[in-house]
Amino acid sequence: MAISSSLSTTNSYIKPRYPLLSNAHSVLQTPTIDFSTKQSLPQTPPAPPRLLQSKTNAPVPVSAKNWNFIQKAAAAALDAAERALTEHELKHPLPKTADPRVQLACNFSPVAEHPVEHNLEVVGEIPESIQGVYVRNGANPLFKPTSGHHLFDGDGMIHAVNFAGGDVSYACRFTETHRLVQERALGRPIFPKAIGELHGHTGIGRLLLFYARGWFKLVNSDQGMGVANAGLVYFNRRLLAMSEDDLPYHVRVTENGDLETVERYDFEGRLDSNSTMIAHPKVDPVSGEMFALSYNVIQKPYLKYFWVSRNGVKSEDVEIPVSEPTMMHDFAITENYVIVPDQQVVFKMSEMIHGGSPVVFEGEKVSRFGVLDKYATDAYGINWIEVPDCFCFHLWNAWEEIDSDEIVVIGSCMSPADAIFNECEEGLKSFLSEIRLNLKTGKSTRRRILSKSDQVNLEAGMVNRKKLGRKTRFAYLAIAEPWPKVSGFAKVDLFTGETKNFIYGDEKYGGEPLFFPRTPDTDSEEDDGYILAFVHNENTWESELEIVNAMTLQLMATVKLPSRVPYGFHGTFISAQDLENQR
Repeated sequence: MAISSSLSTTNSYIKPRYPLLSNAHSVLQTPTIDFSTKQSLPQTPPAPPRLLQSKTNAPVPVSAKNWNFIQKAAAAALDAAERALTEHELKHPLPKTADPRVQLACNFSPVAEHPVEHNLEVVGEIPESIQGVYVRNGANPLFKPTSGHHLFDGDGMIHAVNFAGGDVSYACRFTETHRLVQERALGRPIFPKAIGELHGHTGIGRLLLFYARGWFKLVNSDQGMGVANAGLVYFNRRLLAMSEDDLPYHVRVTENGDLETVERYDFEGRLDSNSTMIAHPKVDPVSGEMFALSYNVIQKPYLKYFWVSRNGVKSEDVEIPVSEPTMMHDFAITENYVIVPDQQVVFKMSEMIHGGSPVVFEGEKVSRFGVLDKYATDAYGINWIEVPDCFCFHLWNAWEEIDSDEIVVIGSCMSPADAIFNECEEGLKSFLSEIRLNLKTGKSTRRRILSKSDQVNLEAGMVNRKKLGRKTRFAYLAIAEPWPKVSGFAKVDLFTGETKNFIYGDEKYGGEPLFFPRTPDTDSEEDDGYILAFVHNENTWESELEIVNAMTLQLMATVKLPSRVPYGFHGTFISAQDLENQR
């Protein structure tokens, strides 16, 4: 169904910047596929640095030129210690989940920033209702990794396709996090990488080196260490870029379709500067309020919940009682509740002392889901319901069924649960599941939505966001086959299990499908809209944006892109009206 591309590779990467392993395997865990061996160099020099705009942010050290004699001596000593540590680490094979030659293979490799380019070639006809900008986040390391690196460790880069009248433009820019600004000024990676580097004794060593640099004021972590590479949400006239290791960053889309970072955003001082916000906050389509979680892997409280009014006023934090820090990438809302998963992938920093990864699968733990009133001021009323042997990295939707006194949760259950983070021989499977939480009995049931014959890995996607928290029939999910590549997307009937697949074509792969409703009318058919997805051709090394009718799964239009778009994470669409009202 996909249209082949004829676009030249000017101003894109023909090959990755980093050397690849021959027949390198899975980017996220041990797979059943081989990656292409294409490689490249940038065709044009990268765009000049663009610093944070906000005057409210504390200044950060961005140049070694201002260091005094003691700082310079300390920097030299710490750099020598780091080189020795890296040499020791590289004497032993890195696990595939931390080997940059694997993690950044093929179209997972980074690209340079691309300034806005207008009048892009379009094959087919773009629906008139698509006016605004499609933005998608992803991990794109600015520097070549010097040691371990996981895909999730890369610096955040946003890719934007803007539809304005008859013109279509494209741009991609780094989100100017405090981490990126400092590393770019110093000319090399300096902050520890949470997944790729922080494992075993070398991980402890890297943490100690980083804290020593902070003590000598060679780096500044007071304004966060996050990469802002995972999620995007448009809320209260702001586009926010997020990863759960930091506060969100406010990014503005300019009048001509470019991107600029405004500030590290703390909701007008109401979200603690040392706190975090997960990458998947939920915006209620009826109230316009946003709901979010914040977790801490070091100290209590390990988990907090808060919500923000449609005008941007943040509530007080609600501490959620969990016994240990838990991987909390996503959660769900209904009309009246928030659904908080407390699952079997946990953080145990003590494992580093024994030479292991701090991200651990705890088999003896029983997964559970907490049901809490959306406007609760404390967690005393939370209703925990056990859901054994369940790890959902993403939850697609949830709703209340009054007649049966149940909460229905739709998510993709991964097995093995920690395969994304820790190397394993068993291939990863993702089962689209319906989980029912009975509020009366305190029991749960779980069923796989797809039949055994139709089973494929479904990860990354969404329902119609106008229906979020309410009963939905359809979900649009990436077909992660062959894992971890995405060969197309599936439109799944959540009631019957029927699937209709849209496949991109030979050697063409994409990522998260975004559902764009044709009309803002909430009474329209649930699937009345379009699917937008970035697609990359691994034969021609060219990328495009495909627009598909969500009802018929017919290709409507293809936008030819002037730069390669690496496989990435999550996105959103900002309407033309919202663009005009940005802060």
